[in-house]
Amino acid sequence: MAENFDLSKVIEAVGKDKGIDKQIVIDAVKDAILTAARKKYGTYREIEASYNEETGEVELFEFKEVVERAKFIDDEVEIPLDEARKLDPQAQLNDSIGIKMDSSDLGRIAAQAAKQIILQKVRDAERDIIFNEFEQRKGEIASGIARRVEKGSIVIDLGRTEAHIPLREQIPGEQYKPGDRIQGFLMEVRQTTRGPQIIMSRASEEYLIKLFEMEVPEIYDGIVEILSAAREPGVRAKIAVRSNDPAVDPVGACVGMKGSRVQNIVQELRGEKIDIVPWSEDITRFVCNSLAPAEISRVFLDESNKEIEIVVPDSQLSLAIGKRGVNVRLGAKLTGWKIDIVSESIAASRTAESIFNLMLIPGMTQTMAQNIFQSGFGSFQIISEAPVEDVMSIPGYDDPDKAAKLVQSAKDLIEKYKAEGTVIPTSPQVAKATTTNSSAKEQADQRLKEELQKLQGNSEE
Repeated sequence: MAENFDLSKVIEAVGKDKGIDKQIVIDAVKDAILTAARKKYGTYREIEASYNEETGEVELFEFKEVVERAKFIDDEVEIPLDEARKLDPQAQLNDSIGIKMDSSDLGRIAAQAAKQIILQKVRDAERDIIFNEFEQRKGEIASGIARRVEKGSIVIDLGRTEAHIPLREQIPGEQYKPGDRIQGFLMEVRQTTRGPQIIMSRASEEYLIKLFEMEVPEIYDGIVEILSAAREPGVRAKIAVRSNDPAVDPVGACVGMKGSRVQNIVQELRGEKIDIVPWSEDITRFVCNSLAPAEISRVFLDESNKEIEIVVPDSQLSLAIGKRGVNVRLGAKLTGWKIDIVSESIAASRTAESIFNLMLIPGMTQTMAQNIFQSGFGSFQIISEAPVEDVMSIPGYDDPDKAAKLVQSAKDLIEKYKAEGTVIPTSPQVAKATTTNSSAKEQADQRLKEELQKLQGNSEE
C-alpha cells in the first residue's frame, strides 16, 4: 500500500512542479504499465490499464470472452461461463469480462519503462505549454538574459525556454556579455522535434513600432497611428504617424515633453536616430515630409510607375540624400515610392537639354517647347512614339489634327537624321564659370539663353 501511495504522490508532485494537467501524468503512467505488461504477457492478450483514484494504484485488467465449457479452447482470451459467473453472477455468453491482474510482478523493468514514458510525456507536455504560451505572445516584446553566442546568434534565457536573435536581426555593432539583460520583438515561434524555436528581432520595423506603442499612450489607445516605418538598424529610422483626433499633434505625442519619449526609444536602440514624419494623403507632401529636414524646390510625379523626382537646392542635395544615401532610401521605403533626388543645377541642365532638343522640330517656339516639356515629353524622340491621345494633353495641342501633326513632325525629324547619317545634335557643354560667385544654376540659365538665340537666328534665316 505504501508503494501505491507513493505513486499517487509522485503524480501529484509532477503535475504541480511542471504545471502539467494531472490527467496527462496519469495517462503516462498507465501507458508505461501497459507497455510493460504487454512485453511480459504478449500482445495477443487483451489487457487494459486504469488508475484507481482512491488507492493511487494503476490496475491491470485482462478481458476474456465468455464461452460455453464445451467450446472452451484458449484460456488466454476465453473463459468458461461457469468460471465467469464466479467473478460476475450476471455474466452471459459472448460477454467480455475483465479480470484484475497482479501487476506487482512487473518489477524493475516496468518501473523503469514507466519512468521513461513519464519523462517523455512531461517533456512533450512542457513543450506544448511553452509553444502555446509564446505563440500567443508572438508580436510582443520580451526580455531575458543573454547566455551565449552560437554561430553569431545570441541565445536568450526567457525563463522557461530559450530564444535566439540571429545575426540578421541584431543591431550592427551591438555586443552583449553573458548575464546582460536584452529585449527584442517576438518575431517567430515554431514547433520543432527539439521543442519550441523562438526567433527574436532587434532590427525589424515591428520592434520599433512596438517600442513606440509602449512609450506613447496615444499610440496604444489608437489616437495616434503609425502607418509605416523604415529602419537602417543602428543608423537611422523613420516612422510615419497620423492623428485620429484633430486636437492631438501626432509628432508632438511621439516626441514627448522635451523629447523624453523618443529619447527613451533612441537609448534602447543604442543611439539610432529617429525621424517622426507626419503622414499625408497627398503623396507629394508625404514624400517631402519624409525627406525632412531637406528643403524641396520642385516635385515631378510619375503615378503610373510610382516614381517621383525631387528637385532640391544645390546646397541641400547632400542633406536630402543623407550620409551614404540613407535618408533617401528610408524615405523611399517609408512612402513606397521610388525617389530620385536631383539638384537645381542638374534639373536646370536637363531642362535646357530638353528645350534644345524639342526646338529642333521645325516651327517650334520656345514657349511651345516649354509647354511640351512641362507636359512630360522630354524630347522629340518621345513624342514620335507617343499616342496622339497623350499628345493632346499638351496645351495648344488639344486638337487631334494638331497633335497628329506634331507626332508626324517628330517622326519625320528622326527619319531626316537617319537619311543624312548624322547624329542628333545635343546642347553644347557650358563653359566653366570664370568667377567664383557664378552658380551652376546661373550657368545653366545662360547656356539655355545662348542656345535658344542660336535656334531662333537659324529659323529667321
